[in-house]
Amino acid sequence: MRKVKVAIIMILIILLCIILALFFTRETSELKTIKSEKDLLRIYENDTPILEKIAGYAFGTPYMFVELFLGIGQTSISGASIQSSDMLTDSSLSPAETSPGNVSTTSSSEAETSSTKDFSTTNIQVENVDEADITKTDGDYIYSISEDSVIITNVIDPNNIQIASKITFQDGSMPEDLILYNNKLIVIAEDGWGKLKSQYNYNSNTNVKIYNIENKEAPELLKNYELHQPYYTSRCIDNQLYVIASGVLREEEEDKIDIYYQEDGLRKAIEFDNMKYLEDVKTRQQTLFSVVDLNNVEDDISVDSYLIDISNAYVSEKAVYLLDEKYGSNSEMPISALFGLKGIFGAIDYEGENEIKGTTTEIYKFNIEHNGELRYGNKTRVKGRTINQYSLDEYNGHLRVALYDNDGARVVILDENLGPIGESQDVAKGETMYSSRFMGEKAYLVTYKTMDPLFVIDLSNEAQPRVLGELKIPGYSTYLHPYDDEHIIGIGIETQEVVNRDSSTGRIRSTSSKIIGMKMALFDVSDVNNPIEIGNTIIGDKRTTSAILTNPKALLFSKEKSLIAIPVNNYTEDFEVDSPSGDSYSSAIKAYTSYDKEYVGEGYLVYNIDIENGFNLKGTITHEESTTKNSYYYRTTRYNSKLLRGLYIEDNLYTVSEKMIKVNNLDTLELINELKIEEYENNNNQNNNNNKTYLKVD
Repeated sequence: MRKVKVAIIMILIILLCIILALFFTRETSELKTIKSEKDLLRIYENDTPILEKIAGYAFGTPYMFVELFLGIGQTSISGASIQSSDMLTDSSLSPAETSPGNVSTTSSSEAETSSTKDFSTTNIQVENVDEADITKTDGDYIYSISEDSVIITNVIDPNNIQIASKITFQDGSMPEDLILYNNKLIVIAEDGWGKLKSQYNYNSNTNVKIYNIENKEAPELLKNYELHQPYYTSRCIDNQLYVIASGVLREEEEDKIDIYYQEDGLRKAIEFDNMKYLEDVKTRQQTLFSVVDLNNVEDDISVDSYLIDISNAYVSEKAVYLLDEKYGSNSEMPISALFGLKGIFGAIDYEGENEIKGTTTEIYKFNIEHNGELRYGNKTRVKGRTINQYSLDEYNGHLRVALYDNDGARVVILDENLGPIGESQDVAKGETMYSSRFMGEKAYLVTYKTMDPLFVIDLSNEAQPRVLGELKIPGYSTYLHPYDDEHIIGIGIETQEVVNRDSSTGRIRSTSSKIIGMKMALFDVSDVNNPIEIGNTIIGDKRTTSAILTNPKALLFSKEKSLIAIPVNNYTEDFEVDSPSGDSYSSAIKAYTSYDKEYVGEGYLVYNIDIENGFNLKGTITHEESTTKNSYYYRTTRYNSKLLRGLYIEDNLYTVSEKMIKVNNLDTLELINELKIEEYENNNNQNNNNNKTYLKVD
């Protein structure tokens, strides 16, 4: 009888604990599959029945019960809960193969061309992982975006460059990015306003068009598909094209969620088996993966949907990492705390040993299978935020992440399952991290408040990364680029520190800083304990900006040619913020792409760069055509275009804008030839014998 009473009491305690657990966040990374439209609608409306929640705890898997009573599966890095999803990992897969540190290099997809010429390629992050850009070349032709069209330009003879063909779109798509793979040109576009009549009508769709360009004068459309979410990013690895789109789930009509995509004119539904979500991730955001075998474009594409939000993405040869930045307190109480020494009363007093306040980042890992398909692997959460894709790096199968928050900046190292290996100490407390770069077993971080510390971090002992050296200089770098193993280039903003004193006592009240121009600097990091600046150049003034500040693909660099070049704009009004301190600079830089003030100067600055002499300006190339109207009362000036990209083919430099392509000698910058796109088109449209092709794609 006594045993029965004890059993009843235990059952009641367990039931009570289960009910109490419903009021706390329970962390699980178990991947679930959408079962039906009703299931998807319930998630969209954030409506999970209470009985289903109870059942999830009461009748969970054996793994869940082990976690429930023993509290396994949770570790932490600096208060950041990090969870491994071992039950989701295919143990038959071997660990990721050793890969080199991330360096800007030529991607295999662009390198595979019949041309034997020496030509530049897109400034990418990871070897053999090609990234899309607005301009591409194969050494004989230049492929570029001009407003709402794609231009293919024959540059075989630099003295007589000609437009081979022009692709325009009748479906309202605006080209955003280009990828070149062998004799295929991939155009990634957005359709502008979306086509769904719903409360999210203003979300755009991602339109992918794949052309056969064996005949450059008559590109042939091979495949056209559309994802019903805005374009986020893309990569090409070997023959596999990966396009990622992300946005809010849409109601196609009342109580019906849009689960469709278009492929070659056919409306198709994403299979429910390919729609996944995580129990502990509550969001209306949807991220779509599309995978295309570029060697077999006639096959159907693969489309998967994951109900996760993303704010950053990094892609290696072996995996795709998606990041979601979150704000606010993330206090979590593991259910195992209910069964500690204090029992339920202990849970009431629980303060949260894994509480994370401030910004955290969720990291989702998707493994790239041997057939090119993506498979969800693991997720984890770390304290702090990243800047961009260069904040991450995969090395020997392990992920290194540069993060920062109010406590400072640091590097975290995670294993293949995103479990913790080690982390460096925090540096520069209270400062914002503006750039980071991984080079082999070193990491370089740039933080800023009123001075620019460049930190060197040794990652050779992954369990104990340590800060080796620090250099403080004015300004800050928003992008770091390797020059060689012992030197690194920093590109960013030059500032001047301002000391504010009390007018009566003369005491220092505060310090601030002001922007005085752009800056490129060359650092010697051969002595990792004492990095030094060995050269720099200041560009323009506080009205000066460049696309390189927000997009590293705008950089043209060749150590062998002693070449570095960037596009630069100078505006009529100061490009500075009201309170130039702290994160205000970050806001200014991020706002560059939407900065719509009239500019008074625009050009492509070309420099010689070497260790002995640093930076030496060779000259400036402009694409400007101005018309000035003068009178006693007013004067106006109009400029036609902004420079987009520069590239070299053999010994010639090509600069490409939406309106013009110029060819200059790379050494002397002497003008060789130029092509005004609109003028060329008008002349050819009037020529009845014109045999050029201008495609119009429906």
